[in-house]
Amino acid sequence: MKILMVLTSHDQLGDTGAKTGFWLEELAAPYYAFTDAGAEVTLASPKGGQPPLDPKSNDPAFQTDTTRRFEADASAKDALAHTRVLADIGHEGFDAVFYPGGHGPLWDLAEDQHSIRLIEATLAAGKPVALVCHAPGVLRHVKAADGGPLVKGKSVTGFTNTEEEAVGLTQVVPFLVEDMLKANGGLYSKIGDWQPYAVRDGLLITGQNPASSEKTAELLLAALSH
Repeated sequence: MKILMVLTSHDQLGDTGAKTGFWLEELAAPYYAFTDAGAEVTLASPKGGQPPLDPKSNDPAFQTDTTRRFEADASAKDALAHTRVLADIGHEGFDAVFYPGGHGPLWDLAEDQHSIRLIEATLAAGKPVALVCHAPGVLRHVKAADGGPLVKGKSVTGFTNTEEEAVGLTQVVPFLVEDMLKANGGLYSKIGDWQPYAVRDGLLITGQNPASSEKTAELLLAALSH
């Protein structure tokens, strides 16, 4: 079982001067869900090399057992420091693709043609794709086989408008994940802010927020086991 995890290379939080990137828990929890299940994990990003970590995601308040495990794991940190260039990778050789969130993907991966083609080709090959928190925003321009939005008529979730409001970035992000998924025809659902929630619709799996990372990974593993 081989799983590709795609991370952002974007580190600027709009024009605020603050840094962003990927959210650590959204990498660490799925990473260990996969490796503990015996999967071989490959990390990639648009620019390759070390992806930017959202500094807030490493604050003590947001640390978890899996983030602490990752920080102490030399081989995992080495893999993170040497992510492969996304443009050099296709779905071939992988059984599934997983996208951790953080705000970074809203700027780069949502517009990245290699990412868009990767998702379309992976699903067309009958392989599952999972995205958590802000990462469902990466589906913004992804098309279904009929040329319409991929999420149209599909059950999806992602970072909620109220969660974005709570972190004070509603006016900073290029678009709101919840609004975009609805505008593209997605059958969007959510539960309470910051609660674990993930949905699967066929080969497409989405999770609401950082706390949903492990649940999203588990749904991906379940999809692979059938």
